[in-house]
Amino acid sequence: MTLEPFGARLRHAMDTRGPLCVGIDPHAALLTSWGLNDDIAGLERFARTAVEALADRVAVLKPQSAFFERFGSRGVAVLEKAVEEARAAGALVLMDAKRGDIGSTMGAYAATYLDKDSPLFSDAVTLSPYLGFGSLRPALDAAAASGAGVFVLALTSNPEGAEVQRATAADGRSLAQLMLDHMAAENAGAAPLGSVGAVVGATLGDAGVNLAINGPLLAPGIGAQGATPADLPAVFGDAVGNVVPSVSRGVLRHGPDVSGLREAAERFADEVRSAVSGS
Repeated sequence: MTLEPFGARLRHAMDTRGPLCVGIDPHAALLTSWGLNDDIAGLERFARTAVEALADRVAVLKPQSAFFERFGSRGVAVLEKAVEEARAAGALVLMDAKRGDIGSTMGAYAATYLDKDSPLFSDAVTLSPYLGFGSLRPALDAAAASGAGVFVLALTSNPEGAEVQRATAADGRSLAQLMLDHMAAENAGAAPLGSVGAVVGATLGDAGVNLAINGPLLAPGIGAQGATPADLPAVFGDAVGNVVPSVSRGVLRHGPDVSGLREAAERFADEVRSAVSGS
């Protein structure tokens, strides 16, 4: 069966669990801080603990594929298990892979993350559009067919991104705005929320673009990168109700204690609710 569209599932998850995405980023320093070795056993313990602590209560879990891939096929096997267990516990899984290519290669990436028969099938995947938005068509079509979603890079939190994303297109729009307008077109008519989201950094201050894409806005940069939930209204304006703030180290540094991870995630979720509601 085809799943209900991702946008609708995400809206429900945000409304019931709170609008928070927690990253699962098992980099070497974090494994060490948990008292784990930087090896497959440490990776497996880390992933299992994060999923156990968070998958039954946060809206979205976002594994960073690179931190699993660095261990080769055994790391990918750990990632497959984490995705399976997180989805079984009720979290939506956003695979942070930032794939971007053309033609059959983009189609292969789409099959990896957006085909329901794939062992890495996720509820959504991050994509890079800077080979041209049209290059994403295989992934957009695959997501629509399976009820999954995509998050497309628009304005990222890293300072280097501006040299591309703030550059001016032939018609005078910034490249970021051009990409956002493409996303809005993909989401036209969707309710309650489209399934094509944008990645917009929470550290940007005034984003300076029109974020009314009728889709979710993934906001990295909360916590260790310096942004706070209180910054969200200034960055996202009228679109703040569609923001999914992403926190990784701000929550994960409280592990390996399960209760510590849960308490940290709950604090961030409460802060986001207060910031979004203005209370």
